Amino acid sequence: MKTRITDLFGIEHPIIQGGMHFVGLAEMAAAVSNAGALGLITGLTQRTPEALGKEIARCREMTDKPFGVNLTFLPAVTPPDYPGYIQAIIEGGVKIVETAGNNPQKWLPVLKENGVKVIHKCTSVRHSLKAEAIGCDAVSVDGFECGGHPGEDDVPNFILLPRAGEELKIPFVASGGMADGRSLVAALAMGADGMNMGTRFIATKEAPVHPHVKQAIVDATELDTRLIMRSLRNTERVLDNPAVERLLAKERELGANLKFEDIIGEVAGVYPKVMQDGDVGAGAWSCGMVVGLIHDIPSCQELVDRIMQEATDIIRGRLDKLI
Repeated sequence: MKTRITDLFGIEHPIIQGGMHFVGLAEMAAAVSNAGALGLITGLTQRTPEALGKEIARCREMTDKPFGVNLTFLPAVTPPDYPGYIQAIIEGGVKIVETAGNNPQKWLPVLKENGVKVIHKCTSVRHSLKAEAIGCDAVSVDGFECGGHPGEDDVPNFILLPRAGEELKIPFVASGGMADGRSLVAALAMGADGMNMGTRFIATKEAPVHPHVKQAIVDATELDTRLIMRSLRNTERVLDNPAVERLLAKERELGANLKFEDIIGEVAGVYPKVMQDGDVGAGAWSCGMVVGLIHDIPSCQELVDRIMQEATDIIRGRLDKLI
């Protein structure tokens, strides 16, 4: 299948693996890229630029296919060493970067000068248009269904994607609720040039996370995610567990007086405990409503092949017969 996204990134299938904290390691990115999609190393999971450089080198030993790095720009009193991370990306020969979080405009010139293509993660049409205006090559449009941070507009993909298609000139992929061939065909029908999957890729054989995490995703239904930190305007969709329920109780009790410090026990330092140790109830961790569509733990190759076969069967079979 050829779309503007496959052409832009030099990949076989219009599927991108989202950047995920303590999931997007070299093993994950390489497995996805070897399957013909686009794998991403999560930059800030690596504690230093030097560690990111080593992770890029490890990934290059595992695949000769295109892969990228996710780099999230966070508001912080003491921000990460972003110049160092970007230098590690450039020195590692990576030509694709997924940016997220704050506006990446100040970092685009150095990336562009070194031949790096940038896809920016957005949760609204207005932010997508801003990404286009500042020179991003593509955008990943995240609907309200997505795991992690869906923004504050609460617009689901059945509305958000067609709106993006009406407004954008650059390619974009659908993110949030993406799991299978049906997702891909629907995304293409609504104007997208491919899809981004996060939660679905965690439940694969190669995902470098504890088996308890994969099983928790398989066992969950579409009713098992919760939205936290709404009153802080930092909304995050997470998988429900006792720690999340405690957090939500604090939100209800404190209301507008809630401060991040009040919930730090449920959100700080959670990802190593969950992803590496398998303590899925350690705190709040990002997960999409798409868990309701995840029923097995295939290899990345099996998953991508199945998606593409399903999409082909839907387009050439069911849809073609309806006309």
